[in-house]
Amino acid sequence: MKKYFIVIAMLALLSCKKEDEKTVYKPSFATVEVDTLLQDKISIRALLTDGDKAWYAGSEGKYGYVSLSGGKSLNGVVAKDSVLPEFRSIAQNKSDIFILNAGTPAMLYKISKDGRAVRKVYTESGEKVFYDSMQFYNDTDGIAMGDPTDGCLSVIVTEDGGGNWHKVSCDVLPETTEGEAAFAASNTNLVVKGNNTWMVSGGKKSRVFYSADKGKSWKVYNTPIVQGSEMTGIFSADFYDDKIGFAVGGDYETPDKNFGNKILTVNGGKDWQLVGDGTGFGYASCVQFVPQSNGNELITCGSSGVFYSFDRGNTWKKIHDDKTLHTLRFTDNKTVIAAGQGKIIRLNLE
Repeated sequence: MKKYFIVIAMLALLSCKKEDEKTVYKPSFATVEVDTLLQDKISIRALLTDGDKAWYAGSEGKYGYVSLSGGKSLNGVVAKDSVLPEFRSIAQNKSDIFILNAGTPAMLYKISKDGRAVRKVYTESGEKVFYDSMQFYNDTDGIAMGDPTDGCLSVIVTEDGGGNWHKVSCDVLPETTEGEAAFAASNTNLVVKGNNTWMVSGGKKSRVFYSADKGKSWKVYNTPIVQGSEMTGIFSADFYDDKIGFAVGGDYETPDKNFGNKILTVNGGKDWQLVGDGTGFGYASCVQFVPQSNGNELITCGSSGVFYSFDRGNTWKKIHDDKTLHTLRFTDNKTVIAAGQGKIIRLNLE
């Protein structure tokens, strides 16, 4: 296990109207300990935690879980006519794990949490089919989103616990613009909180699609993040609650560019502002709020390493040098599970 000592400057930022009322943002940890949970020939962008397990799905049709408490692990492979799908999306309800590949044909599998039953529950073919992210609202209702195939973002839903899925008509969804799509970077193009749903796009146009009723109706909001070319825009978003949200991305082809790549909302995604311009990381593939941080603390990963902010993205500090991590999730406010090229690691924040 490696330990990193982090020196994080303290800030006091004026957040209220009165001069004598200040919000003091403080870091909640000083050191980071890192240990490796999995090493394999795999690229992982789909990750979730479930009790003492971290479930994953990735390249070459591989999926499984690692124990967070030293117990047994599970390793599985899904193959379709000798083709090994690249899984980029993962979600769960009480009884099952769901994994969905990027590319065509799209194949969505339902896996019992004991690992014994694997069943394909949805498939879709077409030149433009490419799913990016999947989530469940509860044990019954789930949603997945992907690139446009017919003038709107592709959305599929289930209302029976994942046994059956159907595609939502473009009559219900906002139109996308030419060159607007999404990125399957870390299974975080899609965020759900209660009945609220946010989907983020990138490319020629980078916007936020919002539904207050589990996808029955939608509104769309513009963002100031860098956009306009194929590999620019929002790659990842997270919401702390129904008001405070954060999104990251940038320019995948210019990964060191650290401006125009971080945006914050405090009104549920209606309005966004650039923050932390010229500081911290460049391109990032995943962002997550630290639990129990009042929406102040964030951690990101991407081609610049792992970065931490304790002031809603205004300042950033690198806390781990690994530039090959694609996605991360918290098990609690002191433990991060991160995955990427060939590995799953754990970061203990102390």
